[in-house]
Amino acid sequence: MTFEYYRHALPDCRNVHDSRLLIAKEGALEVRYAPFDHVNHDAKLVILGITPGEQQADAAILEVGRALRSGESDAVALSRAKAHASFAGPMRTNLVAMLDAIGLNKAFGIASCASLWGANVDLVHFASALRYPVFKDGKNYTGSSPKMTTSTLLRQQLLSYTTPELASIPNALILPLGPSVIEACRYLVREDQLDPLRIIEGVPHPSGANGERISFFLGRKERNALSRQTDPVKIEAGREAALQTVAKWRAMV
Repeated sequence: MTFEYYRHALPDCRNVHDSRLLIAKEGALEVRYAPFDHVNHDAKLVILGITPGEQQADAAILEVGRALRSGESDAVALSRAKAHASFAGPMRTNLVAMLDAIGLNKAFGIASCASLWGANVDLVHFASALRYPVFKDGKNYTGSSPKMTTSTLLRQQLLSYTTPELASIPNALILPLGPSVIEACRYLVREDQLDPLRIIEGVPHPSGANGERISFFLGRKERNALSRQTDPVKIEAGREAALQTVAKWRAMV
């Protein structure tokens, strides 16, 4: 268990670059420990990012340290640390709108997916394709150069941590955020480690940089008003694929 191995360092650790938290290295890549071990086994949706960023990791480390120093159990400490893995601001607003647009709120029997960050947080599990923070040349890893699936170290992280984590929530849909995470999920499918029917593809990344794609996905912007950089056919096909995935899941549960 990774938490048990690094637990001794966490009460007085201040950031993810503490020398005691190094997990492994490969060239310019470093994998470092941060307390993202908690898994919500009752979740119906897994929202899967690339890897925890430095700011997110530091916040989780400080939170788990506070919990351990105050005498909380390991389970409570990890749960509190994982709460920092939520999305906030405009990204959350975009994500909620798109989740509702593909019918996840109806599939889960809730008014809106906004409550996944409140009263219905038990329905969602926030996770990363690379569970523990990855850095390249000391900076946040962005999912490319190298790709997760071409690096021996990162493939090992996918198979050692992501595979069993997703397998422990077998009835949950998986929403990969961004092309690199989709590629990682497809790799796990090819390795017979993940059921492709669980993966919701076609939803744009909720980042503000994708504003036009999100607006068209949600029907808020007309096709003739799109810039040349936005492919309406691809977005429409993605939306239809996402709708079908949710509908099939809903019919099975």
